[in-house]
Amino acid sequence: MRIFSGIRPTGGLHIGNYLGAIKQWIALQETNECVFCIVDLHAITTPYEPKELQKNILETTAVYLAAGINPEKSIIFVQSDVKEHAELAWLLGTICPMGELSRMTQFKDKSRQHKDYVNAGLFTYPVLMAADILLYRSKAVPVGKDQEQHVELARTIAKKFNQKFGKIFPEPETITPKVGAKIMSLTDPKRKMSKSDDPKSYISLFDSPEAITKKIMSATTDSGKDITYNVTKKPGISNLLTIYSLLTDRPVEDIQREFHKKSYADFKKSLAKILIDYLEPFRRKQVELQTRDVYIKEMLNKGASRAKTIAETTMKEVREKMGLS
Repeated sequence: MRIFSGIRPTGGLHIGNYLGAIKQWIALQETNECVFCIVDLHAITTPYEPKELQKNILETTAVYLAAGINPEKSIIFVQSDVKEHAELAWLLGTICPMGELSRMTQFKDKSRQHKDYVNAGLFTYPVLMAADILLYRSKAVPVGKDQEQHVELARTIAKKFNQKFGKIFPEPETITPKVGAKIMSLTDPKRKMSKSDDPKSYISLFDSPEAITKKIMSATTDSGKDITYNVTKKPGISNLLTIYSLLTDRPVEDIQREFHKKSYADFKKSLAKILIDYLEPFRRKQVELQTRDVYIKEMLNKGASRAKTIAETTMKEVREKMGLS
């Protein structure tokens, strides 16, 4: 089946982005038709530096490639290179109820976070995300927990369009990891890890070994000494156990047994080493791709061409159904 997902090129992609979304994509591309987008139109709904945007797009592409996304198997492209995303977003906006947008929690969160940058684009962000998904008639979307509400809106819009104009769009399902759908902050384990927070609160995919060690060793833990998983009573150590488990593909119970009667410091040192080793290919790929801008741009252009072929076919039908052609 066809699968769509995307990540905003806002710089500083972290292990929460990777474990919550990108890690799923690797297996999905083996048996599905996958469309992976760098959603730059979404990125400009919150404060950003125009001079940094293209650099961030290339960095995000490096993450995709370093993670194992294969451009021969999957379509990789930049959202704004396919104008049909914006066109379909406008058309779907004419049938999306205002009430649905008003209840979106991400708009409320981002509005509080960026009080001087509350704009109409941020409010209609979920409609553009629905357009991203529906443009490729995607049947499933791998997302983190925080994006499930947006995919549900895409389902609502697809159903409404099909009822009003005739069936075109499948109603997409979400694919979320059973563990790690939400990785928490290292400094405040009751909040989701976010690259807009203090850099101490997240591990960037391109952090140096020294930075990783420093951040993990200073990560918030809990009272007591037992290394046990209990999100309610021990959110700090539980978050670190989740990260450890996902990076090593080992059950949390095994890790707990390994560190039974050992200290938090012993556990953190081990986790820091695992992170350093795991992220080495990302650091290496970043250095390599810094000298291969031409290759990246050619790959993204090819991906955009493949994406346009699908998008143009969808939009031709949408315009006919809506009486626009």
